[in-house]
Amino acid sequence: MAVNLDKDAYYRRIKRLYGNWKKAEDEFGKVDAIVVSVGVDEEIVYAKSTAIQTWLFGYELTDTIMVFCDTKIIFLASKKKVDFLKQVAITKGNENANGVPPITLLTREKNESNKANFDKMIEAIRGSKEGKTVGIFSKDKFPGEYMKSWNDTISAEGLEKVDISAVVAYTMAVKEDGELSLMKKAATITSEVYSKFFKERVMEIVDADEKVRHSKLAESVEKAIEEKKYLGGADPSTVEMCYPPIIQSGGNYSLKFSVVSDKNHMHFGAITCAMGIRYKSYCSNLVRTLMVDPPQEMQDNYNFLLQVEEELLKELKHGVKISEAYNAVLEYVKKEKSDLVAKLTKNLGFAMGIEFREGSLVLNAKNQYKLKKGMVLSISLGFADLVNKEGKKDEQKKYALFIGDTIQINEEEAATILTPVKKKIKNVGIFLKNDDEEDEEEEGDDAEELLGKGARSAALLADRTRVSSDERMTAEEKRRAHQKELANHLNEEAKRRLTEQKGEQQIQKARKSNVSYKNVSQMPREKDIREMKIFIDKKYETVVMPVFGIATPFHIATIKNISMSVEGDYTYLRINFYVPGSSLGRQEGNIFPNPDATFVKEITYRASNLKAPGDPSVPSTNLQNAFRIIKEVQKRYKTREAEEKEKEGIVKQDSLVINLNRSNPKLKDLYIRPNIAQKRMQGSVEAHTNGFRFTSVRGDKVDILYNNIKHAVFQPCDGEMIIVLHFHLKNAIMFGKRRHTDVQFYTEVGEITTDLGKHQHMHDRDDLYAEQMEREMRHKLKSAFKNFIEKVETLTKEELEFEVPFRDLGFQGAPYRSTCLLQPTSSSLVNVTEWPPFVVTLDEVELVHFERVQFHLKNFDVVIVYKDYSKKVTMINAVPVNSLDPIKEWLNSCDIKYTEGVQSLNWTKIMKTIVDDPEGFFEQGGWSFLDPESEGDGAEEDSESEMEDETFNPSADEEEEEEEDSDEDYDSETEDSNYSASVGSEEESGKDWDELEEEARRADRESQYEDEDTSNNKKRKVRSEPPPPPSKKKRRH
Repeated sequence: MAVNLDKDAYYRRIKRLYGNWKKAEDEFGKVDAIVVSVGVDEEIVYAKSTAIQTWLFGYELTDTIMVFCDTKIIFLASKKKVDFLKQVAITKGNENANGVPPITLLTREKNESNKANFDKMIEAIRGSKEGKTVGIFSKDKFPGEYMKSWNDTISAEGLEKVDISAVVAYTMAVKEDGELSLMKKAATITSEVYSKFFKERVMEIVDADEKVRHSKLAESVEKAIEEKKYLGGADPSTVEMCYPPIIQSGGNYSLKFSVVSDKNHMHFGAITCAMGIRYKSYCSNLVRTLMVDPPQEMQDNYNFLLQVEEELLKELKHGVKISEAYNAVLEYVKKEKSDLVAKLTKNLGFAMGIEFREGSLVLNAKNQYKLKKGMVLSISLGFADLVNKEGKKDEQKKYALFIGDTIQINEEEAATILTPVKKKIKNVGIFLKNDDEEDEEEEGDDAEELLGKGARSAALLADRTRVSSDERMTAEEKRRAHQKELANHLNEEAKRRLTEQKGEQQIQKARKSNVSYKNVSQMPREKDIREMKIFIDKKYETVVMPVFGIATPFHIATIKNISMSVEGDYTYLRINFYVPGSSLGRQEGNIFPNPDATFVKEITYRASNLKAPGDPSVPSTNLQNAFRIIKEVQKRYKTREAEEKEKEGIVKQDSLVINLNRSNPKLKDLYIRPNIAQKRMQGSVEAHTNGFRFTSVRGDKVDILYNNIKHAVFQPCDGEMIIVLHFHLKNAIMFGKRRHTDVQFYTEVGEITTDLGKHQHMHDRDDLYAEQMEREMRHKLKSAFKNFIEKVETLTKEELEFEVPFRDLGFQGAPYRSTCLLQPTSSSLVNVTEWPPFVVTLDEVELVHFERVQFHLKNFDVVIVYKDYSKKVTMINAVPVNSLDPIKEWLNSCDIKYTEGVQSLNWTKIMKTIVDDPEGFFEQGGWSFLDPESEGDGAEEDSESEMEDETFNPSADEEEEEEEDSDEDYDSETEDSNYSASVGSEEESGKDWDELEEEARRADRESQYEDEDTSNNKKRKVRSEPPPPPSKKKRRH
């Protein structure tokens, strides 16, 4: 199969090379011809001669000599390579070849002299310009007789040699779009290998306290690039290491890329890792320092190093001299921490491309070259020989900090990082617990430590499930002690907060008074009014009716409803008005500006259906038209009012700043919830300078600003049928004529519906193939979403961070109509896969109360009380009782007070009592009334059965509400109905067969309980009698 050569790329690049040569700047001005000769040497990885071949042709051509003259180009190569080069030598009919010198191809002779060909090339050099000097790459020296005889020929001719490595490197340094995409891919692969393999491996080594040599760990990284799962979908044959990975720790550090990993064991202190991956001949580089239990001084120095890198990125722009950027960073270090100037690395990076390190474009104080847009650099900066004052052993006393990234130079903005691997302390610090400290830390365990990112949370969770009963008792006692402290703090804090808020009473809004006409002149002068007929004025939304012979205007807002009926020869039109005492709607109440005035409740008009002689029309036509038009105007008015109500309290958002850069992070083929229109539509989400923009296929736009996002949650597709990016907003935004505080973008992963008509074998080839395809689809989507998130976090400098729910800590519950999996994140409790979504911010939670916690019940309810007591409490029903202990453990670790009880409480009344008289509430002990010790056992069953009825038999009010507005599932009216008295229902408290059998077996073993069991069975048969309350011994705490 013939190898294709990208002709367009060759013509573009050869024109650029000749264009720079003709400018005659620097060394280009001193040469009459350029000679590039490449021999065979397996040991040479990077050479300018092979780099220019790859740049021009996409391949390395061994044993090939290229001579670039003023008016012609000559290639001397073997027959196969000459056939390959014919693709660019034949320029007939190719427009791109204009301005490119013609190519002469010479085939290399089999004997080693090649004198005739050499003579032709020397003749061409002599004819180019003055024919005295040739530009060469002086560092490139290939072995072999063929190369030696060519070099001897040039020397024999007395041609002067000039090294043009620097100017050619500068020509190749500005990357085209195609080259940039390859380098971005290389950077992405490097990031993936570091994050998914190296970092995880170091975490395993530290967790298991393994002894691993640096050299062995470096070898394992080299082997990892053979596995496709670390390569982001790239073909392993196109991927290679730029250099062997460099891993250093234990006081022996050399912050260069020419060193190799030594054979010492990895020390758990500052661990530096440098690795670079080459993809399709283009390089990338990444440097990170992982720190195990770093002391505060080390953390401070590391944070400063991050700031220095930020400064460097700001300085690296198009048109800036390299030396100026270096000196600006040096001045910053002198100004902020002058003692670290001597410790800073001598250079801060270098240009990179086909060659890993471009020696002529190093970031140091002497380099006078200017940066250009499109250049890609590897920046690497660190502090060496730092002293750890807390270190006791030799390997602990000295440490180094080293970070580096692959970056792209922009026109006016700061340079863009192409390796978006997080590098804040919380991402690179590994914090271990000593056995001595564990007891102390268990009490004040912070949520972030329990829910810390990475594998350690899972390890911690596993440890907590493998404890003996004695240890579990100790943990329970500690939990209680911690909860007691939280209770005291909670009451004091709440009392202080409520005292400050006193006096800020809510002003109840009076119902808007709609005036039809401000003066008589606005009254219409229509014929119908003069004829004492009903007239509808659409402009002022008013119905003018004859009352005792006087035309009287009524605004459409005063009309409750209208009805029309035909009885015999007459048509009746009945109009009902809003009056004090009639229902105005759930949220409005009976609020009138003048409730003591006299109101008209209803008016009925009658008109004949018979046409009298001389009448132009039937009299009842007026009533029929009035009925139709009033309905229309009423509908229009109500729609407008609803829209205005939605807009009330909407905070005006900043405008989205559009970034016209094509490389913006973007996700395509997503759906938005809630829907913009009735039918769901696909679209794409793009991250801009200060926010996201979702654009549907229809052209609808929804903007979400970064500063308005309270929680950004990424729900992976593990165990779910959809993959979700969910945004819980600080202030509601308007779209689709509704206000929304929760917006999510999702895509489906596989079939949500299953074809039950399929009667196929489980190992059917089609089914196995479909499963494999779904697995691949899941992996692909997960990678795309993670890549998007990493880019967004880099773009926002990690001001916006996505939280991932901890599935291991999740529990089942029903916050709305259906049961779903509720999962904690580092700062919230969420379920984003079901709609409506459930998001509770932990910082806003005052306390959590568990209701109906009884020994014989399978489920209990969770009530979340907020610090803002005017906010309605959140209820999660039907939580399985086996989740009680894990939930308590989680809440305790988050420093959230919890209580439990057997009764269901009327929270509407409780919260109203607290808000009305906070001082009285806290004088009586505050929230201590929820503690189990202060509860009586009476009326437990009544309240429990009352809750059961309400849970499983939604009232008519609730059904009506669901029809009216699915988003507003629960309001105060519904909540009140939850606590209405109902007859004792024991459906859930009744035991199933397994429990009854277990009870019978226990009864046989323990004869002393026989009588008690018999009486219990009798009581279960007689359903009208409630069972006895559980004894103290059986109640769970």
